[in-house]
Amino acid sequence: MSHGAGLVRTTCSSGSSSGPGAGAGQPGAGSSEGLLDPFYPRTHAALLKVAQMITLLIAFICVRSSLKITYSAYSYFEVVTICNLIMILAFYLVHLFRLYRVLTCISWPLSELLHYLIGTLLLLIASIVAASKSYGQSGLVAGAIFGFLATFLCLASVWLSYKISCVTQSTDADV
Repeated sequence: MSHGAGLVRTTCSSGSSSGPGAGAGQPGAGSSEGLLDPFYPRTHAALLKVAQMITLLIAFICVRSSLKITYSAYSYFEVVTICNLIMILAFYLVHLFRLYRVLTCISWPLSELLHYLIGTLLLLIASIVAASKSYGQSGLVAGAIFGFLATFLCLASVWLSYKISCVTQSTDADV
């Protein structure tokens, strides 16, 4: 019985990220439709993920294309930005192709929350290090600024993931 409740929470939590107004169309988007979720790319969570991926890619390109003074600090920044970009893309694809319905053994909202908590902290550290070591080089400064912007967007996703995973599960437990 607890496995069925976990399945309901996973489906409800990813459906509740669709934002206001899309909830009316979401029950009709049940398992009768195909694998692709046509409503997900227009949700707030999806648009936030796309903004994060674009910002992280710009930050990576800015740092990668500039001349580096201290290579280790910027290689850490590059690794953190690319790893965050790949994980955000993976979560985007999980929601887009509704893989959360197939892989029910994973708590997708909780794993997304943990990813954003750890990734945001690492990205903040990498952006601070990149900003402190930039020495006035425009490419490195731009990379650090986009790193801080991506950190802010990831903080918004932490709040959204917390709201979805923890608040939704606590209200489901009350019912």
